[in-house]
Amino acid sequence: MAGLGCPAHAQQQPKTKPNVLFIAVDDLRTELGCYGDRHIKSPNIDRLARQGMTFNRAYCQQAVCSPSRTSLLTGARPDSTKVWDLETHFRPALPNIATLPQHFKNNGYFVQGMGKIYHGGFDDPPSWSTPWQSARAATYANPLPLAAAQKAAPSGGKKSRRKNGPAYEAADVADNFYTDGRTAEMATAALRELSRKSEPFFLAVGFLKPHLPFVSPKRYWDLYDPARIELASNPYPPKDAPEYALTTSGELRNYVGMPAEGPIPNDLARTLKHGYYASISYTDAQIGKLLDELDRLDLRKNTIVILWGDHGWKLGEHGQWCKHSNVENDTNAPLLLSAPAMKHAGTRTDALVEFVDIYPTLADLAGLSLPEHLEGNSFKPVVENPKRKWKRAAFSQYPRPRLMGYSMRTVRYRFTAWLDRADPSRVDAVELYDHQADPQENVNIAKQPAHAQLVKGLLAQLRQGWRGVRTELASSAAR
Repeated sequence: MAGLGCPAHAQQQPKTKPNVLFIAVDDLRTELGCYGDRHIKSPNIDRLARQGMTFNRAYCQQAVCSPSRTSLLTGARPDSTKVWDLETHFRPALPNIATLPQHFKNNGYFVQGMGKIYHGGFDDPPSWSTPWQSARAATYANPLPLAAAQKAAPSGGKKSRRKNGPAYEAADVADNFYTDGRTAEMATAALRELSRKSEPFFLAVGFLKPHLPFVSPKRYWDLYDPARIELASNPYPPKDAPEYALTTSGELRNYVGMPAEGPIPNDLARTLKHGYYASISYTDAQIGKLLDELDRLDLRKNTIVILWGDHGWKLGEHGQWCKHSNVENDTNAPLLLSAPAMKHAGTRTDALVEFVDIYPTLADLAGLSLPEHLEGNSFKPVVENPKRKWKRAAFSQYPRPRLMGYSMRTVRYRFTAWLDRADPSRVDAVELYDHQADPQENVNIAKQPAHAQLVKGLLAQLRQGWRGVRTELASSAAR
């Protein structure tokens, strides 16, 4: 069995290499039982947390699906992949790069992917040993609201803001009526096949929920009492933040029944949160099926299991919904890791880690070499010692017209500088939030004279960026 401290020569034997179960969850925020939110029914994710390590401060590189997933899977940041939107593939910018699954394939693993791993319709055939698979299912059990929305859409080529159906649904159907239930069935079947292979496996499984629309079987809705669902305590934008720091929740407003503008009424907001929570519990149940099958096949003792949400999500915080910004609600995302012979199972760490670090960490844990192109750092030392002093900062970014917002999360602060994309030396605005005094990021203190020197120092640190952090880590390791 491969342990974290096994010698390199032992890991060259195929049967001693750990398998990898790589679980992606779309739009999952850190509101889970294992993160201290006991009102959420997530028993299977919580079970994985008890068997592994929970990262309290894990940050994506850009809080929207494709850029985040691309950075994680390539080990390169958005400015290197040139993926800042949902339409661009990374191969034109990085034609010869070995992705995370491809690197495992190149090192003797059988690599299989299914569900949402890369964004939407994108795939990357070089990543897989066998063609990527996608389960197909109806979006809604009740097609009538969708049909009504489509019928009401304006004609004559005008784009409709009602192109999607309802934002939520609770239907009395089986788990496998929807896509995620079928993906779980496909994945458990794959585990059975993979367990019979002589080579180690890397199985990537992507679940869609709790991404909009919030549809799930009714029994998951029944887990929650709507009267006990609390609304966001800060339904307003941060004071003194630039107007463009947030968006107008356009992704949600594209669904029938959602206001085209203005605040979401409280009753509707509570129903939306109910749907989001139910979707979490639905996907949690599908994750449980994978973990159960691992145990049944006696694979757990030699399998690395990693679960991540591609970014956070706002549920009314700052008066907004969805992602698409640099705020803590959007950039902080769930990350759980269980590895063979893990010494600190069931622990949580406050170490700052980034999703771009996942590629080198998994390769490191499996005893594989690290490609030179990687722009993250293996946090294997944190897995071995969750209290270890680690990165001073994690970096995210989000574009706006003509600007790029570069955001840096330190142990205490979130600092964001909005730079002119044509002339990055020009700073259009800055944001500074003190998480010790203001963990919800409700007041931008960057313009307050008392913080002038702090802003100057953080801006210099931000401009030095991840390369400065890497230098610091290398220096620390050498001592």
